[in-house]
Amino acid sequence: MTLLAAWTKEWERTDSLARDICSLFRLHGCTETARHSVLVAQEAERLAIRFGVDRQAAVTAGLLHDSSAIFPNSQRIEVARLAGVDVLPEEEQFPMIVHQKLSVVIARELFAVSDADILSAIGCHTTLKAGAKPLDLVLFVADKIKWDQPGTPPYLQPLLAALDDSLECAALVYLAYLWERRDKLRVVHPWLRDAYLELSERAAKPKMPPD
Repeated sequence: MTLLAAWTKEWERTDSLARDICSLFRLHGCTETARHSVLVAQEAERLAIRFGVDRQAAVTAGLLHDSSAIFPNSQRIEVARLAGVDVLPEEEQFPMIVHQKLSVVIARELFAVSDADILSAIGCHTTLKAGAKPLDLVLFVADKIKWDQPGTPPYLQPLLAALDDSLECAALVYLAYLWERRDKLRVVHPWLRDAYLELSERAAKPKMPPD
C-alpha cells in the first residue's frame, strides 16, 4: 500500500509476526507499545483458551491491535482519511480513538490479515461495540487488563472477578467505569455508548432457572 510505504522503508520482515510488529514499533520509537502489545497478546491467548475462542486469532489480534501507534497522534486523522477510513466527529475531536480503525488498515494491508473476526476485534478494541463477538470481547478485556498506563488499573479487581461470570460481564465492568465518568471524558464514542447500553440491558434481564 503506497500510504504505508513511507512508514516501512527501513523495516525488514521475517517469518515471525511478533518479531515483525515489535521491530516496526521500535523503528518508530514505540518501544512501550511493543511491550504492551506482547503482553496483550499473551493475555488474549489466556482468555481465548479459558473461554473457547481461537487462540491463534487472539494472539494475532493482540499483537496488531495498536499497530497504528507508528502514526503520530497529530497525523492520525489525515492518515485515516487517506486510507479511506470513516472518521466520526468524536474521533476527529479526539484523534487517539481512531487508532483502532487505523490498526485494521495496517493489519490488513501490511500484515495481510483477512480474517474478519480478527479485523473486527482490532477495530473495536478501545471502545468495543454493540453486537460484539467473542474475539472482540477477548481482545477488549485483555487490553484493559494489560493497560498501557502506569500503576494498577482502578477497575482491575472487579473486572477479574467478573470473568468468573463471563467475558461480557468483565467488559461491562470497564464500560461502566467509563460511563460513570463520562462527563469527564474528552468524548463519549458512540460505539462505547452502544456497547455499554446493550450489555447493561442484557445484565439487567433476570436469568431463567434451568429446566
